[in-house]
Amino acid sequence: MKINLKNAKVIKSLKGFGGSACWWSPQIKDEKIRDDVANLLYGDSGLKMNIYRFNVGGGYEKNNLRIDNPWRYVESFMLGDGTFDYSKDKYAVFMMKKCLALGNIDTLIFFANSPHYTQTVTGQTSGGFTEHFSNLDKSKYEAFAKYFIDIAEHFISEGYPVKYISPINEPQWKWGGDSVWQEGCHYEPKEVFDCYLVFAKELEKRNSSLKLYGPESGNIKDFTKEYYELLSSNKLIMKYLDVFAYHSYGSDENVNEKVEFGKWAKNNIKTPRFDMSEWCELPCKHDTKSIESALMMARIIGEDLIYTGVDSWSAWVCANQWDNAVRDGKCYSDGFLVAKDDWSDYYIAMRYYAMAHFSKYIPSGSESLDIGFDTSRGFSAFAFKLESGEYAVVAVNFSKAKRALEFDRKFSSCRIVETTQEHKLDENNMNNIKKLEIKPMSLATVILK
Repeated sequence: MKINLKNAKVIKSLKGFGGSACWWSPQIKDEKIRDDVANLLYGDSGLKMNIYRFNVGGGYEKNNLRIDNPWRYVESFMLGDGTFDYSKDKYAVFMMKKCLALGNIDTLIFFANSPHYTQTVTGQTSGGFTEHFSNLDKSKYEAFAKYFIDIAEHFISEGYPVKYISPINEPQWKWGGDSVWQEGCHYEPKEVFDCYLVFAKELEKRNSSLKLYGPESGNIKDFTKEYYELLSSNKLIMKYLDVFAYHSYGSDENVNEKVEFGKWAKNNIKTPRFDMSEWCELPCKHDTKSIESALMMARIIGEDLIYTGVDSWSAWVCANQWDNAVRDGKCYSDGFLVAKDDWSDYYIAMRYYAMAHFSKYIPSGSESLDIGFDTSRGFSAFAFKLESGEYAVVAVNFSKAKRALEFDRKFSSCRIVETTQEHKLDENNMNNIKKLEIKPMSLATVILK
């Protein structure tokens, strides 16, 4: 593959990489494990991510709860009587504080999968009793906004640099009915608009520094364009909607959908940021210890950054459960880390190294580059220009043959970081490089000067 870096056009100035602390962070009770996990994810020696997504749980009443998995129902800071108790969900807060203390996080997002259980029709956070029915009580929109903003402003007053609040998650999904598995709330497009307008009015009333984020559509199809068209029709919403964000599900095998959505986004989205705020392999076809799982994630990251043209990229959860994801002796959990329910044991999944090839070497402020779209997918390369003036190229070789990268000129120095099934983030330095060989079934980040 020939790459012309000199004539590459700039797509975006990147805002970085991150992940969600949902579900897993409240489970870590041991301080030593918390330290180690924080460093793995947000430390200089780890992934060095800069975006942290904190889940504001909707709470629950134990006698009115249909979610079976204890990881997936979350304590709320608001009690059933409307008072607040900020000792709740304390381990999730401890983890957030620990990660912030490492100094790399510049974007802190508070997001909700559901309104508080007292604001729902069912008194539960897992959706309505029927599918595709909004569980947010029509009379409780304002209460939802006040409660969520109160929580965010409390943490700001405590020194937490909350920038964005995201009240809605994947509004088009059914969320409810006979089968429920987590917090979630369905919204029709007009209900998305109504909710964001109420939030914008409450922020305006308070003259708040907070900005809105979302609406975190579950894919690039369905109602995603309609969500933007509705939200952007209102000046007050757009005053506070700083980030239009979506989730990159449903197009893993159709890169042309990403290209076309990227063209639409470039011509239409006017918010200051455009984020891909959640992805995991769904359904998960590659086990946690296979190089294929890393190659898949790296390819998706590159395609979303380059072909869709997003400002930042975040994974779904940074860690997830071990035991409930085992099939045929292999684990198909979807986090960077895979843990026992009580965190008595955990390990690093291969997907961790996929994120590392981007987040460790392509910092916020780097520019994504258009070097021409090659959608063949057996071998992909994604290029970036760093603020230092160096170039970074991430190569994803999903084939069983060696592949070559050939640059438009010779570079005096080259640092290559490689991950294969056997080796993780191996580094080598070379001089006077114009052409490189990329190993079969491997990831490589190439830093050129």
